[in-house]
Amino acid sequence: MTDLLAARSQMAMSLGFHIVFAEIGVAMPLMMVLAEWRWLRTGEREYLELARRWAKGVAILFAVGAVSGTVLSFELGLLWPGFMKFAGPIVGVPFSLEGFAFFTEAIFLGVYLYGWDRLSRRAHLLAGIVVAVSGAASAVFVLMVNAWMNTPTGVTMAGGTIVAVDPVAGMLSPAAFPQALHMVLAAYASTGLAVAGVHAWMLRRGAARGFHRRALIVALWVGAPAALLQPLSGDISARLVAETQPVKLAALEGQFATERGAPLRIGGWPDAQGATTRFALEIPRGLSLLAYHEWDAEVKGLTAFPRSDWPPLAPVHVSFQIMVALGTAMALVALWAAWVGWRKREIAEQPWLLRALVVVAPFGFIATEVGWMVTEIGRQPWVVQGLLRTSDAVTPMPGLIVPLTVFTLLYLVLGTVVVALIAAMVRDTAGEPAGGDAREPLEAGA
Repeated sequence: MTDLLAARSQMAMSLGFHIVFAEIGVAMPLMMVLAEWRWLRTGEREYLELARRWAKGVAILFAVGAVSGTVLSFELGLLWPGFMKFAGPIVGVPFSLEGFAFFTEAIFLGVYLYGWDRLSRRAHLLAGIVVAVSGAASAVFVLMVNAWMNTPTGVTMAGGTIVAVDPVAGMLSPAAFPQALHMVLAAYASTGLAVAGVHAWMLRRGAARGFHRRALIVALWVGAPAALLQPLSGDISARLVAETQPVKLAALEGQFATERGAPLRIGGWPDAQGATTRFALEIPRGLSLLAYHEWDAEVKGLTAFPRSDWPPLAPVHVSFQIMVALGTAMALVALWAAWVGWRKREIAEQPWLLRALVVVAPFGFIATEVGWMVTEIGRQPWVVQGLLRTSDAVTPMPGLIVPLTVFTLLYLVLGTVVVALIAAMVRDTAGEPAGGDAREPLEAGA
């Protein structure tokens, strides 16, 4: 393994590990706040118990996410000094703002966890809202950096280096809004449907019906709307990629020839030597319609670009196909749940819907992982599109296989511990909550 591949593998593994906790850190606080709000509105102790238990889960996952996020920040400097030297003047501002949002989230999470009996009810709920908002803001600032790497703006170049910086223009690059929208929705959809799947599974086992029924509904409030909106967000992102990164679009769609009325391919395997995508189901004019909203729009194929600028085709194309398939399944199940709810029927009494929720529970996190493979591998060989190649950004230090091995073992151990802790928390919910605060609703209480 070359040092470049080792560095890329370690960065990919760290990002792949961290992104799961980042998504949960964005969405779980919102569910936690909704559960507390329902307790304040109804006085039902199951909602209070739900908010308390989800808060404990948020604390555990926040700690792991903070550790893995810190590792990522160190790796940017240690593995990619060329990138930090080149892009530091422009990415420093959004990273600083992300740090501010992170510290706000950490402080108010502490207030929330230890303020149950020390704050007024409204103040405690407000602390939870700050945690939810700052968690989402933290993600948006990081995504602004990645968006700049895909569509760099706000810099003046001279002799291959940045000589002038407009940080606001850099943060508001063309990809900033589509990527932030797509990723935040992904966080809500992935976490919401995953939590819904866990509680659907517990309901199927006959555990604590009142508690799990309420948990299922709150999780669907977050996950289902996001899953339904995600295809629209994907359309916005796809049209931006078609405009700003046409070679990435050609790779993820397996489009080799430049043509008008290009077909949309479902499945298939790109053959670079034969300049064709084999075994794919083709929908005539589908790609032109989706990418440009015109039946006969011209789509540039891979052969329109130098071979040295092609990303690895198979990983990008297959990852994109998996992401779309899983996202479609999640949207259909969310639509099913919305239909049942709209007809005023009890979701917890629909056995086939509960089974479907269990099946799609992991889909969001898998879709996120392969979605990031599309984003990052699809940009190769560039680390900053059109400005800096990945091979020019990596550290010259040899022996990068060693930290790759160490961090792989570390993530395996850390992941095992987290799964064991969360599984234990889920098992504790098998019986109806015995404790809880049965105080009056907020309107009748303090």
